[in-house]
Amino acid sequence: MTVLFLLLVIMTNLTEIFFELSPLGLFTIQDFAEVIPGSDNRLYSLIKRAIAKGEIIHLRRGLYCLPKKYLKKHINLYAVAQHIYGPSYISLESALSWHGWIPEAVYTLTSVSYNKSRDQKTPLGNFSYSHVPQNIFYESVERHIDQEGYIFFMAKPLKALVDYIYINKIDWGSLDFLLKSLRIEKEELDKLQSRDFDLLAANYKNKRVNHFINKIKKELNK
Repeated sequence: MTVLFLLLVIMTNLTEIFFELSPLGLFTIQDFAEVIPGSDNRLYSLIKRAIAKGEIIHLRRGLYCLPKKYLKKHINLYAVAQHIYGPSYISLESALSWHGWIPEAVYTLTSVSYNKSRDQKTPLGNFSYSHVPQNIFYESVERHIDQEGYIFFMAKPLKALVDYIYINKIDWGSLDFLLKSLRIEKEELDKLQSRDFDLLAANYKNKRVNHFINKIKKELNK
């Protein structure tokens, strides 16, 4: 008799099972299938019943999480974003805010996706994914692990800005757009290195974006 089967005998619902088996609170339909014996119909019936009772939260087809009251750890929405739709990385306004480049709070978590653009509304919040053509998808993207063990991928600030320029179809005017419209501090831009610009200029296929990158680099004397 396996440990998982003993857990099933002792426990009475899915919440209790995944409270023990999923320390980060996220799990897929495959995770369910591994610990719940029986037919697919039985599996889906149990899942549907658990959702109705508020014991688990449905995020998208095949992906679920525990409610906050059952979580052992604080859930990281940056990590959740990549489970909902991927491959993807946090970028655009969410990354600019995370790096402290823009002052505004961001209420929709914004990512760049390798696949088609899409939006996803969930009980945990709204997630937006934008497709940005580039040669190396994870160029200038950093892997982070928070104190709870969640893993997420975050665009460096200049890459997040370049993604923003592409998605919003912004043409170069002057640094005033960055300083006054986006309210990015000049000292943040001054921290950038010449290599930061060169890596992104080689990575993006869009002429307007590359013109923007070259103009920023020139005005900052990088």
